[in-house]
Amino acid sequence: MKLLIRSVQIIDKKSPFNGQVKDILIEGKNIKSIGDKLDGGDAEVIEADGLCVSAGWVDMRVASRDPGFEHKEDLTSVRAAAAHGGFTEIVLLPNTEPVVHSKDTLNYIRQSGSGGLVKLHVAAAVTRKAEGVDFTEMIDLHEAGAIAFTDGEHPVQNADLFLKTILYLQPLNALLMNRPEDRQLTLYGQMHEGLTSTLIGMKGIPSLAEEMMLNRDLKLLGYALEKSMYKSDSPALHVSLISTKRAVELIREAKKNGLPVSCDIAAHQVAFTDSDLIDFDTNLKVNPPFRSAEDVKAIREALADGTIDAIVSDHNPHDEESKNLEFDHADFGMTGLETAFSVALMHSGLALQDIIGKFTTGPRRILRLQDPLLEEGALANLTFFEKDTNWTFNKSFSKSKNTPFLGQELRGKVRGVVNNGKQEWYL
Repeated sequence: MKLLIRSVQIIDKKSPFNGQVKDILIEGKNIKSIGDKLDGGDAEVIEADGLCVSAGWVDMRVASRDPGFEHKEDLTSVRAAAAHGGFTEIVLLPNTEPVVHSKDTLNYIRQSGSGGLVKLHVAAAVTRKAEGVDFTEMIDLHEAGAIAFTDGEHPVQNADLFLKTILYLQPLNALLMNRPEDRQLTLYGQMHEGLTSTLIGMKGIPSLAEEMMLNRDLKLLGYALEKSMYKSDSPALHVSLISTKRAVELIREAKKNGLPVSCDIAAHQVAFTDSDLIDFDTNLKVNPPFRSAEDVKAIREALADGTIDAIVSDHNPHDEESKNLEFDHADFGMTGLETAFSVALMHSGLALQDIIGKFTTGPRRILRLQDPLLEEGALANLTFFEKDTNWTFNKSFSKSKNTPFLGQELRGKVRGVVNNGKQEWYL
């Protein structure tokens, strides 16, 4: 591959060219030159008008459904959706069939994405079948390439299992990811417990269920550190998908006290509140649920002050039979890979550079991945986008279409991705 992109604005706080408009010449897998009026010779030329470039984006929370539920999403379609959303690397949850609790399943998924445009990282299960009972062989899975450990869509309910997992992973400098939810308090819950749930007669999911479990996890993390003398600069615990004002405060306090913890939110969490469910749109049925306006305000403030480290898509594909039902029978989740950037740009309140940081340096620091550099000689792992372009999301490359954004006008358009010597453009 030999590619010359002319007059592209570089968005990368670590780059000496940050904020500047430059030409970028790529040869093979590497950035050959960055400068003005470069001579690309016989290179393919992309003329950039309003185009921006950053390091390739990382999505830390994607459900692939493959193996086992390929009719909802497979490894080919999830890579296509990721590329169209600007992601060059994605982390896949272990909730497949079979669950990623063995090296065979782990290797099947990793090899499927080997050498491709979108790199597949795999999070392995903490417990067999993600049932919260028996531990997996975490050392073997770590050595086989698991990027983190989580039961994914099933929060670790047992305190003893959670504590032992933290202690077990620390010598490996491996990451535990957990979504805080007390399942006893959310049983049969359909949406945020509040005025709207009362008005429409839906069983609510209380904020308390998230906050109690998060408080427990942070207390156990602190207890584990007292026992083990944790020395890594990376987080030992990553909290997935926080959604309430008090959860934000708990994370902020934990970081202030020096606990090695990080967290993320789903991009869609700042786009809606619980009042938007008044029409029973099952595409808005997600877990954690959309909370109150006060919670959304707290999340935006936490994004701005760095309490929240990353933004994820929480891509959760479902077929028509799982969503086109009465609200209380529909599955939780929406697709998000293709819209995460636009939604964050429109609703997070963050400046562009800070949004890019939540998709690049934030996730990579948590996952122990090296940041791609926008400099000569570096590997070309890049996402190209336009920040002010309005577009209509009228075609999804996911197998599933459970998103409220189909047919909607959005702002901020991904125009191309380059990675591993390959490229795709959506001009």
